[in-house]
Amino acid sequence: MSESRKLAAILAADVVGYSRLAGADEDRILARLRSLRSDLIDPTIAVHHGRVVKRTGDGALVEFRSVVDAVRCAIEVQNAMVERNAGVPLDRRIEFRIGIHIGDVVEESDGDLMGDGVNIAARLEGVAAPGTICLSEDAYRQVRSRLDLLVSDLGQTQLKNIAEPMRLYSLEVGVSAKGGAIASQATPVQPAAASPAAPTDLPEKSSIAVLPFTNMSRDPEQEYFSDGITEDIITDLSKIAGLMVVARNSSFAYKNKSPDVRTVGRELGVASVLEGSIRRAGNRVRITAQLVDTTTGGHLWAERYDRDLTDIFAVQDEVTLQIVDALKVTLRQAEKALLADSRISNVEAHDSFLRGRELSLASTKNRDVFERTIAAFKRAIELDPAYAEPYAGLAYAYCQDFQNHWADTPDALGLAAHFAAQAIEKGPNEPYVHCVAAIITLWQRELVPAKAAAEKALALNPNYALAYGTSGVIEVYLGNPLAAIPYIERAMRLDPAFTHQYLHFLGSANLVAGQYDAAATALRERIRLTPKTDLSRAFLASALGHLGESAEARRVWHELRDINPRYSFEEHLARLPFQNQADGERITEGLAKAQLPD
Repeated sequence: MSESRKLAAILAADVVGYSRLAGADEDRILARLRSLRSDLIDPTIAVHHGRVVKRTGDGALVEFRSVVDAVRCAIEVQNAMVERNAGVPLDRRIEFRIGIHIGDVVEESDGDLMGDGVNIAARLEGVAAPGTICLSEDAYRQVRSRLDLLVSDLGQTQLKNIAEPMRLYSLEVGVSAKGGAIASQATPVQPAAASPAAPTDLPEKSSIAVLPFTNMSRDPEQEYFSDGITEDIITDLSKIAGLMVVARNSSFAYKNKSPDVRTVGRELGVASVLEGSIRRAGNRVRITAQLVDTTTGGHLWAERYDRDLTDIFAVQDEVTLQIVDALKVTLRQAEKALLADSRISNVEAHDSFLRGRELSLASTKNRDVFERTIAAFKRAIELDPAYAEPYAGLAYAYCQDFQNHWADTPDALGLAAHFAAQAIEKGPNEPYVHCVAAIITLWQRELVPAKAAAEKALALNPNYALAYGTSGVIEVYLGNPLAAIPYIERAMRLDPAFTHQYLHFLGSANLVAGQYDAAATALRERIRLTPKTDLSRAFLASALGHLGESAEARRVWHELRDINPRYSFEEHLARLPFQNQADGERITEGLAKAQLPD
C-alpha cells in the first residue's frame, strides 16, 4: 500500500461519558449525535477546510490545513454546545473534549492517517477537560499571535505512550484574552481559478441569507418577478469572495412564511438576513429591503426604492453595494468588474428570462412546463441575442429533458451542449453558464472538461453550491473520491435545504473510497430524509455488504424492491460515468458479498 508523509494539523474529539449516556438511553443518544453531526459538526468542519479522516463511534479524527482552522472549528463547536446544553440536565448533556496538535503524519492510499501527529492529538483529547480544547505547545505556538484566546498553561505533562513530556495548554471556550466573548471566525473556502480547494489567507467572512422578497403586486402572476429579483441579488452577492451566501434552495424554503430572523440565522448558520418586498405596477416598481442582524434582530440597513422598471438593474446594484458596505466587506477590483459586466440593458428580455427560470425551477415538471420553459428562454434570446443566460437556460432545460424524457426531444443532450457552447461564447464571465456546461459534459462522460467548467464557475462565484456539488460528483467519477468530500461538504454548508441530495453524493464518495462505515452513515441519513430513494438504498446495501452486515443489506434491498419493483442496479450502474471501471465494480462487489441479486 502506497503512503506519503506530510505535516498536518490534527483534531481529535470524543463525547465525555459516552458509555454512561448510551447505557441510559442508547437510541436517544445516537439520534442526538446524528443530529449534531449533520446540523453542527460536519458543516463546521467543512467551513474550516477540515477533512474527517475517520469516525470512532462517539468521536472523530479530523485533518486541517492549518492549526488556525482547527482551533476556530473547535471553538465554534464548543461554543455551540454550550448553547445547546443550556437547560439540559447535567446527566443528559453531550459534551466534547478536543485535542489539537500539529505534527508529522503518514497518509495511506485510502486517506487514513497514522503516526505521531495522530497519536499525540488523541492523547491530548484524553486529558482535555469536558467542554475544553487542549493544545500541544507546537499547536499553541501557531495560534497565540493570530487568535484572541485565553489559555491556561498546564505545564509539562507526560502523555500515555509518548516518550517525552509535552507542554500543554487548555483553551477556555467562550472567553477572549480581553475578557469578552469570542466570535466564531468562519473562513469558508475561497476558490482560485486553478484550484477551487486551495487554501487562502482571506479575512473573516460575513454570512448572509436572502429571503424571497414578498410579491406585493395585486397580480399573483408577478410572483416570478419578485422571485427573479431575489435570485438576481443572491447571484450578485455570491460573486463576492468576502461573503458567505446561502443558496437559493435554502433561502426559498422560507417562502410564504414569516420566520423570526434569529431562527433563520440559527437554521442556516448566517449572521445576517436580507428581506423585503416588491410591488410592480405598469412601468413602475417599488422595492423595500432591509438587512437584519440575526443575533440581535436589529436593523443594519434599510431602504425603499421607487423607480421606473427600466431602472431595475440599477436598483439591484445599489442593494448589493449597500449590503457590502453595511457588512464592511471590501470589494476587489475584479469583483466590481464582474458585477458591472453582468448587467444587460433589455428589461423585456430579462423579464422573459425570469419567467423561464421560474418555470425551470418549478416543483412540478412535465411536457407542458418544459415547452413553456423553452418558449420563454427563446423569447428572451429573440429580444436580446447577446444575452448569455437564456442560452444556458435552454441548455439546462434540454439536459433535464434528456434525463427525464418529458418531451423525448431527439438528441436532447446534443442540443444542450450546443446551447451551452453559445452561452459561454456570449457570457464567458457568467458562472451559471459554466456550471450548466459542467453538468452537460458530465452526462456526456467528458469528465476532464466537466471539471474545468465547474472550476471556472467556482472561480467566478465562490458561493456556488451547485458548482461545488457538481465538482464533488465529478471527482468521484474521476476516481478521486477523497478529493470530492470537501466539495460536497461545502455544498451542504451553502445549501442546507439540499442536504438530502448531497448526503447521497457524500455516501457515494465514501463508498468508492472504501470508507464503508462513513458511507453507511451518510446513506442512512439520506434515506431518513428521502424515504422513497432507491439508488441510495442500493449503495447502502453495497456498503453493508462490504462491512459483513449481509442480513441488514438484504433488508435494505427488500425495501428498495418494495419502492421500485423494476429497479435494476446493473442498468443504473451502466449510466454512471466512472472513469475507472474498478470504482463501479467496488459497488457491485459489496452487493455480491451480501448475496444480493440484481
